[in-house]
Amino acid sequence: MKNFLSFLILFCILLPIHAQQFDISQISSFPFPSELTVSSSGQVMAWAMNEKGKRNVYVAEGPTFEAKRLTSFLDDDGQEITSLQFSPDGKWLVYVRGGEHGSNWSTESGINPAQATMIPKVQIWKVPVAGGEATILADGDEPSVSTDNATVAYVKGGQVFTVPLAGGPASQLFEIKGNVGNLQWSSDGKQLMCTVNRTTHSMIGIFDMGQKSFKWIAPSFARDTSPRWSRDGKKIAFVRLPGGKGAAKPLLEQRHSPWEIWVGDPATGEASLRWKAPETLRGSVPTTHGGFNLTWAAGDQLIYTSYEDGWPHLYAMGSASGPAKLLTPGNFMVEHVRLSPDGTFAVFSANTGNDPLDIDRRHIGKVPVQGGGMEILTPGNGIEAIPVVFADNRTLAFLSSTTSRPLLPAVLLPQAKSPRLVGENLLPSDFPKSLVIPKQVTFMSPDGLTVHGQLFEKEGTKGKKPAVLFVHGGPQRQMLLGWHYGDYYSNTYAINQYLAEAGFVVLSVNFRLGIGYGYEFHKPARTYWQGAEEYLDVKAAGEFLQKLPQVDPNRIGIYGGSYGGYLTALALGKDSELFKVGVDIHGVHDLSGRFELPEGYEKAPDYEEAVKTAWYSSPLAYLDQWKSPVLFIHGDDDRNVQVAHTTDIIRRFEEKKKPYDYLMIPDDSHHWMKFGNLVKVNAATVDYLKKHLKP
Repeated sequence: MKNFLSFLILFCILLPIHAQQFDISQISSFPFPSELTVSSSGQVMAWAMNEKGKRNVYVAEGPTFEAKRLTSFLDDDGQEITSLQFSPDGKWLVYVRGGEHGSNWSTESGINPAQATMIPKVQIWKVPVAGGEATILADGDEPSVSTDNATVAYVKGGQVFTVPLAGGPASQLFEIKGNVGNLQWSSDGKQLMCTVNRTTHSMIGIFDMGQKSFKWIAPSFARDTSPRWSRDGKKIAFVRLPGGKGAAKPLLEQRHSPWEIWVGDPATGEASLRWKAPETLRGSVPTTHGGFNLTWAAGDQLIYTSYEDGWPHLYAMGSASGPAKLLTPGNFMVEHVRLSPDGTFAVFSANTGNDPLDIDRRHIGKVPVQGGGMEILTPGNGIEAIPVVFADNRTLAFLSSTTSRPLLPAVLLPQAKSPRLVGENLLPSDFPKSLVIPKQVTFMSPDGLTVHGQLFEKEGTKGKKPAVLFVHGGPQRQMLLGWHYGDYYSNTYAINQYLAEAGFVVLSVNFRLGIGYGYEFHKPARTYWQGAEEYLDVKAAGEFLQKLPQVDPNRIGIYGGSYGGYLTALALGKDSELFKVGVDIHGVHDLSGRFELPEGYEKAPDYEEAVKTAWYSSPLAYLDQWKSPVLFIHGDDDRNVQVAHTTDIIRRFEEKKKPYDYLMIPDDSHHWMKFGNLVKVNAATVDYLKKHLKP
């Protein structure tokens, strides 16, 4: 049995018993800023703003910091803006329009959720900072403007091209085997550094613009990545990872993932090992925002991120010798790291502060690269993230939100006690003014792990209420006590607010595998295809809701997207008695399919056990006991979770003659690039939960 859920039908399902103060389209209409950057001179900031699917470039300049729109892309066409950057002279903004850069594959391919006659291309644009017409420079991606403001280097088809910033024909700079990335100009603009990926290994190379020659830096059979020029251009630093595949080791075993920092001489092409990560699980490759965050600071210091003390922190060391120094000690995480223009201090987002609740927030931190004196610059009950420092080395720009106000750019001036919001007038006039304040809750998982969550509940309502559990994706994410700094999770925050307003008790659960609570929480054993123990936290969250006195224990639903869709499907398959209904949005359903029979004789000693464990970690293993109604939602240009995961589970439902509902979004991706599609998905989600749980 199958039911086609159209947008109009979903909007007409069961009116709520009490008056709804806002509809799903209003709460979904939050503007979302991204790509925040500042000019290398003056007090000029720029960002991309998504306003109901209309994505444009904005600037603001001190002292007034009035937001001004520079571009005129006025259609909800799903074309994102990325790689936003000022030219070194501050006169131009260069950016990429098109593609899907949050995807796991095909980022360079165009996307067409608005179903234009021709699929839009991924293109490099420029627009004058002072105002004027935006123009296309070339088809391509990953632009980098030369330090003399003359040339834009970029990647197209895995090769390097250049185009004059002033405009003109583009040309291929050189041709090379492999896929090129990480383009970086030297400080004098005479050399262009890049990585070249050759599948089994990758190398660092430097192209001399004058001599038209290419030089390798300490080529090896390893995977070299994250190259960085020193501030004077006389050295480079990069990360070296093992190449090849290695021996077939046990699949269900946790192991150290090694990495090293090397320092090289661009003149000779020689490099040497500077630092090797501790050979512990905590010392493994860091996977929080920015990864290694390797960069050069003042005083010939190298800054990087490591998880070696159990938390993702910043470290500093001299490029030639001396011990590494921990810059950000404490039980909190550091992400979104940026250096000041003079290289003397770093700014970052951190989940710490004077309030114990700050572990579920973000604030802006600052620390000198020489160490000591770390401080939180934005204390309080808001969310502040993704900082950048202006050219004066004193003024900061970042993104700011609260429990009720979505993310907006903000500026913190020297000596100011509080930030100044930028572009507050961009909030829609009908955007809800009063929202639920989520409360931090904690509970124990069956194995004794403490789990955090945020509880959304409208005050002043009486009687037993239905409840909904929200499960985030990633899984390397942390849901916060306010509007999230990620667009996907700002949207789920909006859905949770709508459900609370509709009369549900909503719990957002930060299950193990998420960030923000230390290495052992982030990287536990026996999770995902190795045993799915994170589901213990999801079930415990459902039982937490079940025990709340105001919740009807027989009216609990669940929804989630991506990894949250996977855990939603697992919950419905394993515990239909607890979770009475669910919405599975682009979830993963078969984990055993990740194991292909290895070629040749050698295979992991626990190969058969791993395949079996992966199968029983998959929702498909529990279809026979799955009784709860489910709505499957997927876009068929999803480049993060293949749409086959949903088409295949639906086929199995049909073969077993099990009921299900579905919503297909043709030509859109994992991130609902078209606003109209996002609203359709949000409406389908909340209406399905309302239909079955009846608030």
